[in-house]
Amino acid sequence: MTEVVCPGKRLGRTSEYRAGPGTYVRGTYIYASVVGPKLEQAAADEDGKPYLIVSQPKRARAADQVIQVGDTVMGRVTRISTRQAWVEIICVGETVLREPHRGIVRKEDIRATEVDKAEVAKSLRPGDIIRARVISLGDSTQYFLSTAENELGVRWAKSAAGAIMIPISWQEMQCPTTKEKEPRKCAKPV
Repeated sequence: MTEVVCPGKRLGRTSEYRAGPGTYVRGTYIYASVVGPKLEQAAADEDGKPYLIVSQPKRARAADQVIQVGDTVMGRVTRISTRQAWVEIICVGETVLREPHRGIVRKEDIRATEVDKAEVAKSLRPGDIIRARVISLGDSTQYFLSTAENELGVRWAKSAAGAIMIPISWQEMQCPTTKEKEPRKCAKPV
């Protein structure tokens, strides 16, 4: 069974092994530079020393990520109007995008129930970090997003006092410093 190692873990001596990917040499020892399974690879050169490698799981690269309908995204609200909120999409699933994409949350896509009572200014504010779902590819410049599910909505917001607010219900957040409450369409913690 392979041993999972953490950065800084001593793996072996340079007299017995060569440093491979995910490792570094300090003095006469080889150490792990990343978290992952410790592997030994046969030598490819004449000295006969095997390589010590710490492999990392394959992750989607930002350049490989294509936003599709149904994807969950994280974004920053950049501005709002009475009809919609503009969002800068910064993450798709677990992958951080190299460059942000633009999205829009329309008034009717904020809540699942009582859609006619939804108000953009009482649900989202500029600077809020939200979790949303892509519901349409929109036009060539922006995606249409929805926060009309329990786990979607505002995940992080700052109060006027500059403190990070805490959700106290699905439609309110509170400043821990001033105890002032502000309306938001909060995301249920996942």
